[in-house]
Amino acid sequence: MMQRRRTMIERDGVSLAVTEAGGSGPAVLLLHGLAGSSRELMPTAEALADRHRVLLLDQRGHGFSTRRPDDLSRDAFVADAVAVIERLAPGERVALVGQSMGAHTAFLAASHRPDLVSRLVMLEAHPAGSADPQDAADLGAFFASWPIPFADAAAARSFLGDSPLTEAWVADLEQTASGLRPRFDADVMQAVITAVHEPRWAEWENLAALTTAVFAHRGMFSPDQQAELAARRPGTRILPLPDGSHDAHLDAFAAWVRALRESLA
Repeated sequence: MMQRRRTMIERDGVSLAVTEAGGSGPAVLLLHGLAGSSRELMPTAEALADRHRVLLLDQRGHGFSTRRPDDLSRDAFVADAVAVIERLAPGERVALVGQSMGAHTAFLAASHRPDLVSRLVMLEAHPAGSADPQDAADLGAFFASWPIPFADAAAARSFLGDSPLTEAWVADLEQTASGLRPRFDADVMQAVITAVHEPRWAEWENLAALTTAVFAHRGMFSPDQQAELAARRPGTRILPLPDGSHDAHLDAFAAWVRALRESLA
């Protein structure tokens, strides 16, 4: 079992929870997806700790970081990642690894600060965004529909269904006097994903770091969308997984870890 230590970093009035998960070797920073937290990436951290010193960030609005920050822009998320690197891996170029929204944060950070990033691994993410504002509205409505507080974990599972993603959400629920509540707010999640849906091709095309884009067999992005990444940034490695969904770090873990270790070697 790795020795884990949570560190709080204060930046512009926001508290950022960072887990130093141990390990030795070059540093890697793991960034979770929307409505998640670093907890769901702990198995990934354990798989990397034999070769890397692993850091995990609860991004603003998530986990143990500030729940309702004033600034939910992509620039704010990028500045948070930069602050973690500069504070906990000073003088080092780190590997950035992210899933979905976390991968979006990672590639923007790598584009903005190439001096801090050695390589980039993105699981199920894309710079094209979404042209339909209803996509973000629907996601916000889904989170707002949760009948919280849940009386217990069984009640949460009954509503959310049976899946690895449900188990990750249940594990993250916070015990309060009235019952179990998520560590995020629906309106914050909608605002965050609205920003993620803005196209960011300029940053993608300017990436200098060695980049691998990992896509799951049952993921969100079509073969044409995947091919567009390489076409618009020659040198990008597209790495398909034989199984898994958008949350392949949860439901195709072995294949994800093999791909990740290969990408970081």
